[in-house]
Amino acid sequence: MTDQPGDDVQPPSNPQPPSPPALPFDPDADPTPPRRPRTTGPVQYRGEDLQPERGPGLGCFRFQLAVLAVFVVLTPLSVGWGWPSEVSAALLFAVIVLLLVTGQTIIFLLRLVAADRRGRRRPLASETRTVGELEDSAEAPAEPGGPVQQ
Repeated sequence: MTDQPGDDVQPPSNPQPPSPPALPFDPDADPTPPRRPRTTGPVQYRGEDLQPERGPGLGCFRFQLAVLAVFVVLTPLSVGWGWPSEVSAALLFAVIVLLLVTGQTIIFLLRLVAADRRGRRRPLASETRTVGELEDSAEAPAEPGGPVQQ
């Protein structure tokens, strides 16, 4: 023993086990968690099945687009023609509201298209085969004795 102050310290009786070495960092690894599998059932909207008859149709959407196009053109022209600023402001706010409504309508219609494609339902007024039916018939084996597809 020496006269040093740290000589009286006893080593701990339970030494900590060494920590495992850190895994190498992979910069190309995907940090996103895996997605859960998609359901094959109908498209859900606010906890219920999406029902096309409860929402706007394509005609309503086209009307909204026509009115929006007229207002988008008329708003800057109203300033150029010297209309009262209240009228120009009202047209501008109408454009903003129509953009919101038209955007919501297109989202609804796109959900309907997604629901149709997911369920492979045949459109009521269609006399031709849909893309899904063409894909399904291409995957099915040809019947013996029938025409050969090339």
